[in-house]
Amino acid sequence: MDTSQPPTPQWQQGQVLELTIDDLADQGEGVGRWQQRVVFVPDTVIGDRVAVRLIYVKPQYAHGRLLQILEPSPHRVRPACFVADKCGGCQWQQVEYDLQLTIKRNLVIQALERIGGFSSPPVDPMLAATDPLGYRNKATYPLGLSATRQVQAGYYQRGSHQLINLNQCPVQDGRLNPLLAAIKLDIQQRGWSIYDESTHTGTLRHLSLRIGRRTGEVLLTLVAKTADLPDLELQAQEWLHRYPQVVGVALNLNPAATNTIFGRQTQAIAGRIWLGEEFAGLKFQIQPTTFFQVFTEQAERLLGVILQQLHLQGDELLVDAYCGIGTLTLPLATEVRQAIGLEVQPEAVAQAEKNAALNRLTNVTFQTGTVEEQLPALIQPPDIVVLDPPRKGCDRSVLATLQQIQPHQIVYVSCNPATLARDLKILCEDGRYQLQRVQPADFFPQTSHVEAAAFLVRLPLSGRTP
Repeated sequence: MDTSQPPTPQWQQGQVLELTIDDLADQGEGVGRWQQRVVFVPDTVIGDRVAVRLIYVKPQYAHGRLLQILEPSPHRVRPACFVADKCGGCQWQQVEYDLQLTIKRNLVIQALERIGGFSSPPVDPMLAATDPLGYRNKATYPLGLSATRQVQAGYYQRGSHQLINLNQCPVQDGRLNPLLAAIKLDIQQRGWSIYDESTHTGTLRHLSLRIGRRTGEVLLTLVAKTADLPDLELQAQEWLHRYPQVVGVALNLNPAATNTIFGRQTQAIAGRIWLGEEFAGLKFQIQPTTFFQVFTEQAERLLGVILQQLHLQGDELLVDAYCGIGTLTLPLATEVRQAIGLEVQPEAVAQAEKNAALNRLTNVTFQTGTVEEQLPALIQPPDIVVLDPPRKGCDRSVLATLQQIQPHQIVYVSCNPATLARDLKILCEDGRYQLQRVQPADFFPQTSHVEAAAFLVRLPLSGRTP
């Protein structure tokens, strides 16, 4: 009797396969399956039938390059950008918007189930964008030179440092588009040297444009290795004169051999070092390196959900951890007795205090230091804690402090479903807190990124599981 096993199907780099895409991954690639193995394919849509060349192969999964769309998905749409398949700025311009929303909500649910251990987590429908294009209030472009030594600005091709030159971008605020091509030409005519990351030579590294969605004020920032940019002040004054919406030109110095965009030192060259913006009925001053959500309107809508869910009575002590310049702290302070913002960056705290004074808010204070240090040192336990940590989530000691001081409500705003699920599991594991609601929001249309606000309530002793 022949007991030999059937031959293992071929599975090697360079192999060409035909696949049907049946899912989208959290990094944006389409997911297909072949012989019980997973293949990740960029620029594909659920329902696409495609030909793919394997470019990176492991025993149970591979990454492939799209060769041909054999049968397009009914959910495939024409990208708004003509270099969408090359530029690494967006992953999903070819995916119809309703499907983007469905997939993003599913990413949150799957993380809460698989990582958080929550059964049937209470995840609301996505907070969709009214317009999924033209929303970004900030664009920072690396600079480079073409083969003919022409100044270029754009985004890197996915998975490489090959610069894709742009003169406009459909996801940024349309009022910034006319500036991009013109400023590149000015840089070319000035003869300023362009930085080369491979040799750490040259001077000018990035061009950053920022706009107040409500005010229309624009801040133009050059990021350079040194200040060796001849006639920079003259050019900056020319930009202010030519573009009335530009209220300031700044120079950020980043001498390090790193892929970090901004350095520590920023100075005004002409006009102001900040632009004015209105958010949730308040006035904000935003500087070149300030963290501020890139989709102003969606951030406001999520804030509205937070206010609705908290049912504030006006007598609460609220702590906003990882508060930045007070984007959430200040609007929330208008509805509570006292608000305290915790932030590790002194520059952000200084801006937050200035913004509080600008709005004549006297019931809010800001403390400089890590949340790990500041939260347990609070004199009075807060009624509400708002968390808005970076992508890596909260340090374990922060979660332990929350379990100890036990605020009545916790709001956890996250841009990473995986670390959100991990931290919620820890907060809820001893039965002190219950996950009431999760509101996912689309802050980054045309990409795979998703924001979410999770609401936890402290359970009475009688309601806790043993």
